[in-house]
Amino acid sequence: MAELTREAQAASQIATGQPLIELKDIYKIYQMGDEEVRANDGISLTICRGEFVAIVGKSGSGKSTLMNIIGALDVPTKGDYFLGGEDVAVMSDKQLARIRNKMIGFIFQQYNLLPKLNLLENVELPLLYAGVGTAERRERAMASLAKVGLAEKWRNLPNQLSGGQQQRVSIARALAGNPSLILADEPTGALDSRTSRDVLNFLKQLNEEGNTIVMITHDNSIALEARRVVRIADGKITFDGDVKDYAAIL
Repeated sequence: MAELTREAQAASQIATGQPLIELKDIYKIYQMGDEEVRANDGISLTICRGEFVAIVGKSGSGKSTLMNIIGALDVPTKGDYFLGGEDVAVMSDKQLARIRNKMIGFIFQQYNLLPKLNLLENVELPLLYAGVGTAERRERAMASLAKVGLAEKWRNLPNQLSGGQQQRVSIARALAGNPSLILADEPTGALDSRTSRDVLNFLKQLNEEGNTIVMITHDNSIALEARRVVRIADGKITFDGDVKDYAAIL
């Protein structure tokens, strides 16, 4: 098992800012008949503002469960989770919804765009839920579309775009609310290799601009595009370190 030393962790925090995500001894336990399944089994993890971290693992490793906890889509059975200093682990469903809308921008494998809404309306959705006024909502949504190079297509419906363009709309939607965290779940899983490269390059650009990105993937080659890799197996962290160190052990 390869892990960051305490000194390396401290250096990482100095280089990238204050902790944004703090997971402390996280367990997610399911009861399957007489069997107890530990999807997450004592995970402790700190991610600082400005990092680009890939969480990688095979199907059944526990990475999707961990993603749901990080994304405030679920709460741990036990353990502590602080996002931007707020204790997410003890929140109600209503409070979790507030945190998701306020602090997290989601990018999904299947884009999750509403087919009957045009691009502008799709990007506006999180702002609508946040109660942002019409004029500001439209201005921010158009700015997000411009950032991903799709402002001129704002009237188009999702089915009039390529897969790569739809994923860029998904990224624009994630950015519209100025989130503290961008959580990307298999963001290239539905794309060809060339389009995947474009999306990954865009995520790198966002990170260089200061955005904190956590990317979930089963693919080691995709994980190597991040700056730091956390590998999950059997609900536990088996590697946490710099991407170059991870590449060296593959």
